[in-house]
Amino acid sequence: MTVAPMTRFPLDEDGLAAVLAAHDGVLDTRTARAYLTRGELRWRVESGRWQQPCHGIVVAQSGPLTVTQRLHVAVRWAGPGAALAGLTAARLQGLCGFDLDREVVHLLRPVGASKKTTDPPVHLKLHYSRVLGAEDVHPARRPAQTRTPRSVMDAAAWMPTARGTRAVLAASVQQGLVRVADLRSVVRRNTRMDRRGLIGSALDDIEGGSHALSELDFTSLVVQAFRLPAPDRQVERRDASGRRRWLDVVYERAHVVVEIDGAAHADALQYWDDMSRDNELKLAGYTVFRFPAFMVRYSPHIVAATIRRALCGTESEEI
Repeated sequence: MTVAPMTRFPLDEDGLAAVLAAHDGVLDTRTARAYLTRGELRWRVESGRWQQPCHGIVVAQSGPLTVTQRLHVAVRWAGPGAALAGLTAARLQGLCGFDLDREVVHLLRPVGASKKTTDPPVHLKLHYSRVLGAEDVHPARRPAQTRTPRSVMDAAAWMPTARGTRAVLAASVQQGLVRVADLRSVVRRNTRMDRRGLIGSALDDIEGGSHALSELDFTSLVVQAFRLPAPDRQVERRDASGRRRWLDVVYERAHVVVEIDGAAHADALQYWDDMSRDNELKLAGYTVFRFPAFMVRYSPHIVAATIRRALCGTESEEI
């Protein structure tokens, strides 16, 4: 039978409750010892009122940990200066559509941080950086995590494929999480960042109007690869009812419009909306081509050949 220890007086119950609330009930033992004696802390763990998921970390509850608590445990295990990063942090900050390795917790530690001698409490992927200061770590979010532009940029740099890198950058801007200027600022401060060339060219394309991955694919796999003239992208246009619409790709002088359709365009209402817009463009004298995103990705030569024939049929574009 576990015997309760002699209680130290006065016990700062209010202070303990406040610090537990601020950290979702997760504390390192050093912080807990500021409010409890060694015996009191041991008793709470051994009695089952609290639990110890890994060395040096306690959680003030007996039941299963929440996702957020697991992240708190990971950050505290990693030590001072550590922060959630990459896709882990970006998801917390609102990035949608990336379920890759959701069980993996990406953590960033300063270069030179002491080596951990105990096993991590969760499936961790540790990264190290020489640039990890106040400009990189959010001052208020808990668990500690990098700011959104840094989170997105690290997620892009750590993706296993170049296409994944472009996808993260395009989605983060399209979803309104970051501005291109903020991402460029991160690149300038991280001179050793992986894939700097790829990231720079992708940001150029996004800034030029390619907000979706399918549009970035069109730029790299069709326009650049087959040396087509550079089009205008995400061109604003008012429809007959005065609503603002955006066209994916426009060769204005040739009156040629190219639309790249993702999965959303299979929806019946979206399909009719697209058809109605195409009809208006045709009445205005434009030739409209629609290509599914998978065709741009896997058969770019067909897409390029079709556009080239359309442009060669006019005298206003040079091929």
